[in-house]
Formats: sequence, C-alpha cells, structure tokens
Amino acid sequence: MTADELRLLLDEVARGIASPESAWQSLQPLAQMSMPTSDGTASELVLDLDRAARCGFPEVVYGPGKSIETILEVFARQQAAGQQSLVTRASEDQLAAIAEQFPLAQINVRARSARLGDAEQTRGHVVVATAGTSDRPVAEEACETLRWMGVSVDLVMDVGVAGPQRFLARREQFRAADVVIVVAGMEGALPSVVGGWVDTPVIGVPTSVGYGASLGGFSALLSMLNSCASNVTVVNIDAGFKAGYVAGLIARRQQDTTTE
Repeated sequence: MTADELRLLLDEVARGIASPESAWQSLQPLAQMSMPTSDGTASELVLDLDRAARCGFPEVVYGPGKSIETILEVFARQQAAGQQSLVTRASEDQLAAIAEQFPLAQINVRARSARLGDAEQTRGHVVVATAGTSDRPVAEEACETLRWMGVSVDLVMDVGVAGPQRFLARREQFRAADVVIVVAGMEGALPSVVGGWVDTPVIGVPTSVGYGASLGGFSALLSMLNSCASNVTVVNIDAGFKAGYVAGLIARRQQDTTTE
C-alpha cells in the first residue's frame, strides 16, 4: 500500500465511506513483512510487526541460523516502525555487526544478546538469582530480556544451597520483588528453597551446568519440576529469555493492578 492509498483509506474512514473493520483488514498485510535475501529475493523469514499490538511486545530474534544481514534488516525495520529490538543467542560476529550498524544498541556479550530502543516506562521489579557464578550467562539473558521489557531487575549472584546463609542474608530483597527468577544447575535445589521463603511467583531455570550425572541440565529440570514449593514453576533448560519474558509479563501486570 502506497502513502497515497493509505491517506485515501483513512479519509474514507473519516467520512464514513469505509468502516474501521474493513480498513483494518486492508492494513493487515502491512503487519507482516518478508525479509529480502542478499540477491533481493524474498526469504522464508516473515517479520511480524503486528506482534506488539497483539502480545504487548515486538517479535524477538533468535540468532542461531540467521545471517547477519537478516538480523540487521529486522532491527532496521523494527526501528522504522517505532518498535524495540532484541536478539538472543547471538554469535560474536552478529553482535559486532549490530554494534557497528546501531551504535546505541546495548550489547551483552555474556548474555549473547543485543537490544535497541527503550520501553515506554519502567514497571514492575524482578530479582534474578543464580546458584553459582557458572549460571550467570543464562541469568544475564533473563536480565537483558527484562530490561528490554522495561522491568526493573536486580541480579543476585552465587546464593546456592552449598552456603544457605548467603540467601538468608538477602531474603528481604527477594521478598520485595514482584517475581523471582532462580537460575541453577547441578541438582537444581535452589528454587525450592527460595519458594519456601517468599510469597511471590518463583520461576526456576535449570541450567546445563554440572558434572556427568547432571545430564546437561536434565537432572536440575526434573528436580525443579518436582518441587514441593507451591509457588515454583519451571521453564526449559538454559531458557533465560523465556523466564525473563514470563516474569516481565507478571511483574508489569502486577504493577498495573496495584496502581489502579
């Protein structure tokens, strides 16, 4: 649809010639945009620019398997549409290209993420905790996701069950959060411990950290799924983005409810 066609459509709606419903149907194709390949032909990737209107936040790019050209084009089109951009699990080359093309992008090498653009306002507060420092990359991914969503976040490191006094010294900080994300490998016991001390939702994130019998995070996943703490729920292994996104939705909704 050209600019003149769009102007005509809006004029028809204003004059009552066209209904808002029919105009919306006409605009639907603009919500999805095929991405070009290097030779100018359309690729299989279709950018969903309508996702922010449907789900509250724009589409997020999963870096593996995508070309640098595609990621840069997604960022450019989202920025042109006034949307925030986030890529997860990006390679060093992808992050370097984003930093060069978009100097204002926030690059987190440890999280393997890049984000561009700020949420309209900061709402809600989440604490992200790790059992050990080896769990930090997954925790950082959760933190970057929350920052992209406009949610305040505190990262609390190394409070695992091998030294339970470390968590107890910070428990009031956990209790003040709208949501707590607990990132743990090995036996994955920390979410249950935290869940027994707070009255907030706890999202457990099993990581692939651990020796052979941890089975790449599967042992931690099963431990968290079998948690006796009623307020603990669990996402997939190493799924920092998923935990951050769900926690962000809960925290923002909680703040909206308390301020009404």
